[in-house]
Amino acid sequence: MRRRPLPGEAQGSQAHLVLCLSPRTLTTLARFELASDSTPLPPRSASSQLRLLPSMLRIGVDVGGTNTDGVLIDVTRLREPGRGVLAHYKSPTTAPDVSTGIEIAVREVLKFAAVPPADVSSVSIGTTAFINAVLEADARRLAKVAVVRLCGPYTRQCPPFVDFPKRLRTLTEGHVGYVDGGFEIDGREILPLNEQQIVEQCALIKAKGLNNIVLSGIYSPLDSEGKHEAAARAIIERELGPAVNVVCSRDVGQVGLLERENAAILNASILTFAQRTIRGFRRAMRTLALSCPLFLTQNDGTLTTAAAAARLPIRTFASGPTNSMRGAALLAGLDDHGKGEQQAQRKAAIVVDVGGTTSDVGVLLPSGFPRQAASFIEVGGVRTNFAMADVQSIALGGGSIVRVTETAKGKRVTVGPESVGHNITRDARVFGGSALTASDLVVASGRAELGDKAKVADVPADVVELGMQRIKKLLEGIVDKMKTSPEDITVLLVGGGSIISPDTLAGVSEIIRPPFFSVANAVGAAMAKVAGEIDTIEFLKGRDIHAVVEDIKKRAIEKAVASGADPATTKVVEVINLPVQYVTNEATRIIVKAAGDLAPQAVAALDADALSTDDEAVDADAEGEKALANGSASEGDAGEAIESEVDIDTYKPTILPDRTWKLSEIDLEWIAEGCGVLGTGGGGSPYPPFLMARQALRDGKNIIVVDPDYVPKTDVFIRCSFMGSPSVSSERLQGGDEIPSSARALMKYLGINDFTGAISEEIGGGNGIQPMIVAAKMGKTVLDCDLMGRAYPNMYQTLPGAYDIPDGLWPCAISDGVGNTLVLPTARNAKAVEDILRLVTTEMGSKSGVSMAPLDTTTCVKYGVPHSVSQAWRIGRAIALCRKHNNLKRIPQAILELQNGACLFVGKIVDVQREVRKGFTWGEVTIAPLQEEEEEDANEPSAVSLSVRADDRLVIPFQNENLYAYIRSANGEKKIHCTVPDLITVLDSQNGAALGTPDYRYGLRVTVIALAGHPSWTTTPEGLQCGGPAAFGLGEVPFTPIATYKDPVSVIKEYGSA
Repeated sequence: MRRRPLPGEAQGSQAHLVLCLSPRTLTTLARFELASDSTPLPPRSASSQLRLLPSMLRIGVDVGGTNTDGVLIDVTRLREPGRGVLAHYKSPTTAPDVSTGIEIAVREVLKFAAVPPADVSSVSIGTTAFINAVLEADARRLAKVAVVRLCGPYTRQCPPFVDFPKRLRTLTEGHVGYVDGGFEIDGREILPLNEQQIVEQCALIKAKGLNNIVLSGIYSPLDSEGKHEAAARAIIERELGPAVNVVCSRDVGQVGLLERENAAILNASILTFAQRTIRGFRRAMRTLALSCPLFLTQNDGTLTTAAAAARLPIRTFASGPTNSMRGAALLAGLDDHGKGEQQAQRKAAIVVDVGGTTSDVGVLLPSGFPRQAASFIEVGGVRTNFAMADVQSIALGGGSIVRVTETAKGKRVTVGPESVGHNITRDARVFGGSALTASDLVVASGRAELGDKAKVADVPADVVELGMQRIKKLLEGIVDKMKTSPEDITVLLVGGGSIISPDTLAGVSEIIRPPFFSVANAVGAAMAKVAGEIDTIEFLKGRDIHAVVEDIKKRAIEKAVASGADPATTKVVEVINLPVQYVTNEATRIIVKAAGDLAPQAVAALDADALSTDDEAVDADAEGEKALANGSASEGDAGEAIESEVDIDTYKPTILPDRTWKLSEIDLEWIAEGCGVLGTGGGGSPYPPFLMARQALRDGKNIIVVDPDYVPKTDVFIRCSFMGSPSVSSERLQGGDEIPSSARALMKYLGINDFTGAISEEIGGGNGIQPMIVAAKMGKTVLDCDLMGRAYPNMYQTLPGAYDIPDGLWPCAISDGVGNTLVLPTARNAKAVEDILRLVTTEMGSKSGVSMAPLDTTTCVKYGVPHSVSQAWRIGRAIALCRKHNNLKRIPQAILELQNGACLFVGKIVDVQREVRKGFTWGEVTIAPLQEEEEEDANEPSAVSLSVRADDRLVIPFQNENLYAYIRSANGEKKIHCTVPDLITVLDSQNGAALGTPDYRYGLRVTVIALAGHPSWTTTPEGLQCGGPAAFGLGEVPFTPIATYKDPVSVIKEYGSA
């Protein structure tokens, strides 16, 4: 569909085109830009003639990498064609002191609009300065941090800083301490807070001269009464004085201890720099005689006071893209200030911000706020979970370089990823340069007037056509990837490079270029809202969920109003209900967000300390030249460089003379990757257990794997795994004594004094790594074998359980690691074991370490899957090699060379259905084949075994793990192609990683593979009854093996003889 011009827009005018280019490319043109791209500004007049209410004028500033944009808005005129914009200005961003650029932009918009500073009600700034300090690992701006965990006996196997890149860890790690405290998922204390322990930590922190401190407690986001983190902060401030900065993790992130703690550490590390930067902002305001409050924009599109931003700068890390989305909605009339008809019909829209080098794409929800990123995001290589908009970028902009090559099929035209960037006025053909750019193609096509069109007259027409097709395809691809449903969607185009976009895009109902699109980011900053959010876990058993949610909505609105939102405009904009898996008490995570306009009467009171007299002092900690701190970071870099020099093409695992395998960090990484593939969508994330095992190696412990063919047949191996909710596993990280405690209790009951090593119940997912952690702690070995060969949701779905062998499922023991241990001597049947252990595990906080009766080597081999650890290693290695050689399409083939099976399907997810029943996540994912134009150009399509039509769909029902896969034709016909016990795994086509069922979402490009299950599952009545379709209530679904099982090759045997 063609785009809709907005009122006052003169499409194709010279002024319109120049302004389209200016945000990221014409950096030398730091000058005024007249109102909309062709809409005249309101008449200029003296301040005495404006007669505007002082509380109705707002200034927004967005500090980008190239330009600093400023805009002055009259909020009483938002419904006019000019959207209330009185003036806007573009100034080059100044570094390292961005305040100068801000000062210039604000001064000029005030001057142009003839508005005295006293009439401005607020200044809102969006900046990337804080996140850049982390991304660059800048020693001038990052301080060392002390971390005190409130965790009791838990989490020690996954210490703070565990997954920081070495350089960043060197710059930020100052102290780590553990004290009593923390909560269970149901709100019970793990242990009460111990004041004396915190006082002792204060003495250690003071001795190290550290001023920035993080408090991180298990399930602290649920501590609404401030019993632990807030109470501990008060003790620390009492002991160390007001000069220290204490960051409570609950104020930074949500549920997910490691990611929340990481975000808090980054926040604490940049506090000094953030406070210095905000003081600079305030000085600039004083210089301009602005006495109004200063706000900074946050990642979610809301405002925070300067004082609050100085405490929690991490909340402003990624406000730039959010500002663009919010500004685009307001300028297009799609926000709360639009016309009534537009508000009533408001739906989600996609905002595409095209610059000189890249295009940033995000989703604007009907609430007017951006769609948030997934459960975690990486910042500077560190996993965090603070709120941030879900923004994807592609290497396409106005300065993208166009290349033409001859192929057997004719000319091939590519656009990007290289770009002339801000040098477009020097290097682009239309400006006399030699580089053919995307902007040149647009001019040559006659769709835009820019520079000298005669300079591109010699560009062949077919090159122009193919290049424009490529631009269209790139934009259509990223838009489709960001959509959440197949329906056509509205696209808002902003940014200086947006002239390169065509007027129609497949899957897009309407393209809107709003007025002032070149400064949408500054408009978004000026008009950001104030929000309040409640994120809690409630137990709904015996309660009315509607009453619970209504109470939380009320609290969210109250929180927004307390933060400065206008009660008249504040409303609930988001409600999320997330049932917790694998629990029996109906625990549900509920997130409610309310937002409203900034209340004029509250503005003056919100930032009373904005012009603190402390700001008068010259910063004693002013920045010097960018350098490494004390040389220590360079040492970390050296270690990182040594690690990166390992050539995985020639890498060989370490096989000791006694024919045992000593694992390295690379081995662990590959095994974890393989465990994900073998998890068939379930089994829990291997990432936290991988970090714990890797930390054990870094602590000097060894992880030794033994081959069952080289171990005495009577040697005994303890069976270990964790039972419980993945939600709890992300928060109550294991302390290391849960499985050993259950093992000791079980051995005592059985009268066994010792054992040789550990074996996993299931190789799939995180439990595939647990034996390595236990073995490292207890000084034992790991058997290259497991008792499942995959992942299943129930405790009894192991081969010993399927075949009902003596000691197959009982006796067994579980422990929570804090003194609660249960031994189950007998059970009525296999399902009773699952039910009893699940109930007790819920009482233990929905996570327990499980030890089943030990088995000797002979039994492990007979009722297990030998060399499954080797198989996981080989799968991980195959994926790593394909990534290294940039051959992601070969990953399915590489895996299928290790185990017989088939590549079933390549496509994109077009629908996901989920529900939690009886503690399990049930649902199905629907995948559509890629169309020819959606295939990547550089590689041949994967060898898919199924012949499908364009309107066919692959559907995979799941119960935590993927159960079966069938093709659904347009006429409703269904044909099943693979079922359990064979393994069905969905890979992310963009990186080859296995996807868990919680990761499925619309738009993901995926590849579905099926691997042959072990014969003990697929060829016997016992195996099929326990792990086949009938085990999941699918008795009518037949089982046909996908292929003949191939025995994995032992790593020890292959490399031990080398």
